[in-house]
Amino acid sequence: MTIGEQLRYLRKTHKMTLKTLSEKTGVSISFLSQVERNKCNVTLESLRKISDALNVNPSIFFANSKHDSSTNNFPFFYEDLSKNIKGASFHPILVTLQPKENQGTEFTHFGHEFIYVLSGVLTVSIEGKIYELNERDSIMLDSSKNHYWWNSSNTDVQFILVSTL
Repeated sequence: MTIGEQLRYLRKTHKMTLKTLSEKTGVSISFLSQVERNKCNVTLESLRKISDALNVNPSIFFANSKHDSSTNNFPFFYEDLSKNIKGASFHPILVTLQPKENQGTEFTHFGHEFIYVLSGVLTVSIEGKIYELNERDSIMLDSSKNHYWWNSSNTDVQFILVSTL
């Protein structure tokens, strides 16, 4: 199932119209429609807003896909590490960002995030302050503060993201 198909399925399961989802996320109806029809890719920022509005973890959009950055045309990939444990107060995800994946702007959401870099260099912005995290570096942040992370390098970056729900 593609991200667009999964989005449409989840939206309809939650009995939400495109208009309602748009109002909850601040993402335009036309953009959501294009994503559902696989006409465009969703950014990390938009995916997080959509996930929050649907009350699901962003990794659900990648549940049935295998990651291979050489064949994947998507700029990022989430792998759920929770082993389907339900009701936990935090959620661990393995995130892979392809080279030069830096679309998006700082945003906020409920909770906290802990990031641990496995490989590559991850750039993190918190309230406009920039941090460069290398392999084995970590950072924890209050997600209610403006923040964003991206890959400006020429190689994949892989990191563990643990977020509270």
